[in-house]
Amino acid sequence: MLAYTYIKQGEFALSEKPKPQLQDAQDAIVRVSLASICTSDLHIKHGSVPRAVPGITVGHEMVGVVEEVGAAVTNVKPGDRVTVNVETFCGECFFCQHGFVNNCTDKNGGWALGCRIDGGQAEYVRVPYANQGLNRIPDTVTDEQALFTGDLLATGFWAARISDIHPEDTVLILGAGPTGLCTLACVLQKQPKCVIVCEKDEARRAFAKAHYPQALVVSPDKVLDFTKEHSAHGGADVVLEVAGTDETFRLAWECARPNAIVTIVALYDKPQTLPLPDMYGKNLIFKTGGVDGCDCEEILRLIADGKIDTTPLITHTYPLKEIEEAYRLFESRADGVMKVAIKP
Repeated sequence: MLAYTYIKQGEFALSEKPKPQLQDAQDAIVRVSLASICTSDLHIKHGSVPRAVPGITVGHEMVGVVEEVGAAVTNVKPGDRVTVNVETFCGECFFCQHGFVNNCTDKNGGWALGCRIDGGQAEYVRVPYANQGLNRIPDTVTDEQALFTGDLLATGFWAARISDIHPEDTVLILGAGPTGLCTLACVLQKQPKCVIVCEKDEARRAFAKAHYPQALVVSPDKVLDFTKEHSAHGGADVVLEVAGTDETFRLAWECARPNAIVTIVALYDKPQTLPLPDMYGKNLIFKTGGVDGCDCEEILRLIADGKIDTTPLITHTYPLKEIEEAYRLFESRADGVMKVAIKP
């Protein structure tokens, strides 16, 4: 089968690989029908994910059809259309039992697909712990509607859930890329009083305004004063940092009111510094870490009910055989690219 493979730092290549086989009773084999390119794939390519294993097939955001299941798999069966969770989790260890599935203690726990084991930018993918890692797609939901369930929407849903958002809150989201907009879609389900999206790219600001009119949109140079003007207590009650830059990390704590929650959703390329003397007295609560992707069934219900629709984020679609061109487009951010889908 065709698979896009991590060769070494700075190099991916499309290659032929054997079709994956069941290795455990809890495995499933999924025929990939639609996948996407994620910024985290670029992090692997450029060496920002040291745990990524050369030789693996990349890709951790996909939907498909179950081809084969192990004897212990009971939640899905061959022929089911499914979303694939970005995380592998056993469901039994301390962390899984408490909903912290990103910290699963299994050897492949957490982000494994497309990082430490073969992922889904391929014709087929093996999914360990398939009872937890696969969710059936409702008949009324298309592959395109479901595509981001296991990663971007799971990230946004997790971030909104742990941010303790209340109806009277002003919520600031820093970053209007794909992850930022999926986070916005999930934050809107909490129905806060005011939602502000900050983005430096003019095209992405226009995209957010067009598709999410419930939110106010502002550029970074104006966001501090803008947030104070639209909040009751001198800053945002909740800040979600989804951009992952030095500037947005600083803005996150600067735009927060005292005793606010700052949720770090972004993945950074380098360490960030907390300037504690400047922050003294703000008494901020920082929440950090990787997505706990255990809410996919609820996300699919919201999609089926018409409450979440992220299909406009898919701005380009390529066949698998042209994936190298798709990566060039995605990395260049040319032609208004938001998310690039891949059809095997």
